[in-house]
Amino acid sequence: MKIVIAVVGRMRSGPEQSLIDNYIKRIPWAVDIREVDVRGKGDAAIQTKKEAEGLSAAIPPGAKVVCLDSRGRALDSEAIADRLGGWRDDGEQNVALLIGGADGLDESLIKSADLVVSFGAVTWPHMLTRVLVTEQLYRAYCILTGHPYHRGH
Repeated sequence: MKIVIAVVGRMRSGPEQSLIDNYIKRIPWAVDIREVDVRGKGDAAIQTKKEAEGLSAAIPPGAKVVCLDSRGRALDSEAIADRLGGWRDDGEQNVALLIGGADGLDESLIKSADLVVSFGAVTWPHMLTRVLVTEQLYRAYCILTGHPYHRGH
């Protein structure tokens, strides 16, 4: 299974990037981060539409789509692992996780997603959301394989 993390914005080198690289290195699934750089100022609705176009272009054909959004369901790590494991077992080839820009994801992406997940009521900076996503992917792998990382919290 290949996992695409499609994100608005560019990541600079630093401690967050080191954490992301560390988690990706530990995950046996192919993980590809696709950055969408949509610059512009003005109306938030127009900006999120532009970002949605870029994010949509980053989604592999036929992929299961997961939007990370405050309007989503708060799932625990086991539920995330179950969903990924189910898709893997059903023969899904691609999963795309979408992280929006400063104004979140366009409604069109939310409506068309296979799953909308929230990482809680707080607002996370995009750099840290990337870290959280890659950590949860690694944790899901550990849960699915019985690796002790998950039990150690």
